[in-house]
Amino acid sequence: MVKPLLFGFAALSALGLGGCNELASMPSDRPETALDFPAPDRPVAAVVSTQFSNEDAREERNEAKVVMDLADIRPGMTVADIGAGEGYYTVRLAERVGADGRVLAQDISREALDRLGRRVERERRENISIKFGDTDNPQLPPDSFDRIFMVHMYHEVTEPYAFLWNMWPALNAGGQIVVVESDSPVGRHGLPHTVLFCEFEAVGYVLVEYIERPDIKGYFARFERGSKRTDPTAIKVCDAG
Repeated sequence: MVKPLLFGFAALSALGLGGCNELASMPSDRPETALDFPAPDRPVAAVVSTQFSNEDAREERNEAKVVMDLADIRPGMTVADIGAGEGYYTVRLAERVGADGRVLAQDISREALDRLGRRVERERRENISIKFGDTDNPQLPPDSFDRIFMVHMYHEVTEPYAFLWNMWPALNAGGQIVVVESDSPVGRHGLPHTVLFCEFEAVGYVLVEYIERPDIKGYFARFERGSKRTDPTAIKVCDAG
C-alpha cells in the first residue's frame, strides 16, 4: 500500500513535469486565491506530457545523480518533488534520503500519480508520500522541507508569483528550492534563466547558485528565502522580453 501522507498535508498545488510544445492561454478565470497576485507577463507552456524525457535516457546520462549531488541531498533530509510525473526523481530521492528521510511526490495529473502509486507499492518505497496538486498554492506545511525540487516544470506554472509566495513558508531553516530548466525561449519547453531569476527575486528569494549543465539538458539553479517575502501588492511583474 502507498503510505498515507507523512506530514499531514492539505491539498497541494503545482504543475506537472512534462514535455510541452504548445502555449496555454492565460485563463480569464484565474483562481480566486491568486487574484491578489499579478499574472506573469509571458506565455506559459501547456502541459502535454507527464514525462520530460525517457527515463532510461535520463539515467544513462546520470541526470538525477548529478542534480542530487549539486543540491547536496543527504540521508535524513525531507524533500518535495513538485511535478513528480512518472517518479524519475521521486524514487531516486527516496533512495538518497534513506529510511530516516521523507519524500513528497506531487503532480496535477491523477493518471501520472496513479502510475507512480503503483510503482511505489511495487518497489516498496516506505518513505514516499503522494498527493494531488492544483495551480497556485502548494499548501505545504511550514518549516518542513530541506529541499523543494522543481525539475523541468516551473515554466508550466500559470501563477508563478502566487505559487512561489505560498511556497515560502514550507522551507525550513536553510531550506532551498532547486530548479532545473532548459534555457529556451519564453513559451517553449523551458525558460530563460534571466526570467527565472527575476520572478524568484520579485517574491523575495535569493539566488544561491547557477550552473549551466548541458549533460542534464539545461541549467541548475537553487534559491533561498531572502530577508523578507514581498507583499503580493508590491510584486513587480518581470518583463520576459
